[in-house]
Amino acid sequence: MIERLYLRPIALAASPQAECGVGEGGAVRLAGGLVWASRFAILRRAGGVIVSRELVAAKDLAAALARLPDALAAEGAAQWAGMTRAHPPLVCGAHAIPLDQPQVMGILNVTPDSFSDGGRHGGDVDAALRSAGAHAEAMLAAGAAIIDVGGESTRPGAAPLWEGDELARVVPVVEALAQKGAVISVDTRRAGVMAAALAAGAHIINDVSALRHDTGSRTLAAQSGAPVVLMHAPGEGDDLHRGAGFANVLLDVFDWLREARDAALAAGVRAENIILDPGIGFGKSLADNLALMNGLALFHALGCPLLVGASRKRMIGALSAEAPVDQRLGGSVMLAVTAMAAGVQIIRAHDVAETVQAARVWRGLRDAALGDFSEVVD
Repeated sequence: MIERLYLRPIALAASPQAECGVGEGGAVRLAGGLVWASRFAILRRAGGVIVSRELVAAKDLAAALARLPDALAAEGAAQWAGMTRAHPPLVCGAHAIPLDQPQVMGILNVTPDSFSDGGRHGGDVDAALRSAGAHAEAMLAAGAAIIDVGGESTRPGAAPLWEGDELARVVPVVEALAQKGAVISVDTRRAGVMAAALAAGAHIINDVSALRHDTGSRTLAAQSGAPVVLMHAPGEGDDLHRGAGFANVLLDVFDWLREARDAALAAGVRAENIILDPGIGFGKSLADNLALMNGLALFHALGCPLLVGASRKRMIGALSAEAPVDQRLGGSVMLAVTAMAAGVQIIRAHDVAETVQAARVWRGLRDAALGDFSEVVD
């Protein structure tokens, strides 16, 4: 029976000074961001069951990992290196997006049946372009670092879309945004759409199927040299929500993303171009989504920047008297801040102005926390 190891931060802090009482090396910086951790759980799992859980202070972690069997010790060392790796800026053409602080990705759906804002930018082509362009400009002015353009709905039960229709929706919008100098990601599962969008000026591939849906997507992603978002979804084919069922959702999603990362690397995608997304809301129950949000810091051990898209998701309605989609702003911002506090680098959001404001205030608090203990009174 194969035994797997997981390195989970369980005591996060706003500054290393907050944990200075636990001794030298009391807290470590996660992923080069503004989150520190002072304690970790070393989890060992076999057959889907956790067989060992050891709580270790950060300063004692290296010694604890060295005591493990060789294979687990090597995996622990790799996860520790990933956990503490500072990620360089994300290179998007002439742009470089720093990943040492949260960045907001604004959602631009050009589809008539998105769960949240479908139809806002549909209809007549010229009118749709004007509507999408105005919305994108507003998001950029509000501080969005990236505009994520999607032409296909991935909500549960959505009908499959013909590639030609997706191209017709996405490419003109990408071309228009590229002329404005925006950093653009294309939210698609199809290699043909990826290629056309990149040729039109997109910079990032955001694939909710993690390059599984289209057999040519991994090769295309590798050859393009573009950053790629790999998202967890339990289903395959046209229903990415099907087939859910987890022994431990946090660890199962971790294993799945590790395999998706390794498959992308094997196909030739450069390590610095891989971004991982746990797929909040995709084939997951309310309990699953809450567990993932509470455990986001675990995914830093995979050594890649993280993206979380929980904006306006069903879980918010489930926790707030079934609030409709257009009344989920407070919950969306709360989930965004939770992701920031776990060190997530990219927050995908519908309500950009409010999310950017929350990120700026969060950043201000973190900067202030670094100086809270600067004066020592004798």
